[in-house]
Amino acid sequence: MRAFRLFAVPIIALFVFMAYPAPSSAQITIGFTIGAAPPPMPTYDVPPAPYQNYMWQPGYWAWGPAGYYWVPGTWVQPPQTGLYWTPGYWGYNNGGYGWNNGYWAPQVGFYGGINYGAGYYGNGFYGGQWTPSGFSYNTAVWPVNTTVIHNTYINRTVINRTVINRTSYNGGSGGIQMHPDAAQERVLHMQHVQATELQQQHAREAAQDRNLYASVNHGKPAMLTSAKPFTAPPHNDPPTDADKAAAHAQMKGSPEVTAPKHENAQAKPMTPQHHATTPEHNTTAKPPSTEHKPATTEHKPATTEHKPATTEKPPANKPDNGKPPDNKPPVN
Repeated sequence: MRAFRLFAVPIIALFVFMAYPAPSSAQITIGFTIGAAPPPMPTYDVPPAPYQNYMWQPGYWAWGPAGYYWVPGTWVQPPQTGLYWTPGYWGYNNGGYGWNNGYWAPQVGFYGGINYGAGYYGNGFYGGQWTPSGFSYNTAVWPVNTTVIHNTYINRTVINRTVINRTSYNGGSGGIQMHPDAAQERVLHMQHVQATELQQQHAREAAQDRNLYASVNHGKPAMLTSAKPFTAPPHNDPPTDADKAAAHAQMKGSPEVTAPKHENAQAKPMTPQHHATTPEHNTTAKPPSTEHKPATTEHKPATTEHKPATTEKPPANKPDNGKPPDNKPPVN
């Protein structure tokens, strides 16, 4: 069975274990999964990039106190130049759905074959590429604020104009049937940087808005994107006790948290645990149980290879002060 990186950023309870972004190859497993599949991915238009080197974090379904809720897509500042965001994804195994956490790395890795749109069409990444002068945006995919961003190019060949699959999970009945290829396996074992503090706060604040929960919006949230990460709930309308009680039935497992040893963490994949139910903690991310190969539309990758990130310690991602970040090129 192939190894999957297990983590659980979209689940609110785990945020107490997270701090500022730091390189990591260890994993944390939360010992239960969700019994119901996440809703389909909605479609939306991406707002223009506000500053040079900001990158789009696609919207996704997370799990909160009242079930699945939508975390709107937003522009985020990378923890350091030269890094790309690999989105997290839901995976099915043994009757449940678990979350595989997203991460920053020198290349985009496997994200379950999920078509998040906006450059993340299920396999690879087509929104742009790092250059010595900073991030260069493919404006055929990512629109930009042209008054402040001039490092752009156009490559329309990567845009998927065929059937769009909006399935939001990997494996299981009706799920995306895809496994990481050899290149994506290598990215899996690279040094990763976890989601920045602003990315984490964005998800926390979204969970405080009842209108973003699928049980309320029926899988069609009114707010699909945000120009900047949330620093407060978008609406003062928190989930009700009834909302939370309805979500309890979808949980499987227990809130036991295990932190494996750092040594050999990349070479020895973790085995998720199964126990009794608690609605207050995250889910375990698990690999799909099927070995079927996907029937997906192939995209042509951008031709410029990714530049590696620097080895210096990444800075804390501070709240946006209205100024663009420094454009320090990656070290080759």
